[in-house]
Amino acid sequence: MYSVPEHITMAGLGAGLVGSVYPILTAHGWPGLSCPLRTLTGVPCPFCGLTTATVALTHGQWATAASTSPLAYLVAALVVATSPVLAARLAGAAAPPRPWSERARRRTRNVVLVVVAMSWIFQLHRYGFL
Repeated sequence: MYSVPEHITMAGLGAGLVGSVYPILTAHGWPGLSCPLRTLTGVPCPFCGLTTATVALTHGQWATAASTSPLAYLVAALVVATSPVLAARLAGAAAPPRPWSERARRRTRNVVLVVVAMSWIFQLHRYGFL
């Protein structure tokens, strides 16, 4: 059993792996990924630019990542912060996580909603909607 931050860490590690080979895939004819909401409506989603930002981060292009999706930095920080705990759990050196209280889950959900809303405002501004 893993905690929500550890699940995000595993997803972030996977995204970093994909981000490191993504340019190679697209150079060899893979069509890449596009945002379904933006493709259908022209309106960017809160996560638009996350693939580009992840590729930029994995290749050391910090300014490109920041200007494309600052959310990538938040995920990267979470990956760095929780990777040691995840590694310890995988090695059997750390106990399984305790369930969060209802209050902690509600607070976390609210923080996530605010972060997603801020990301969406950033993307809407970036694409000229605001």
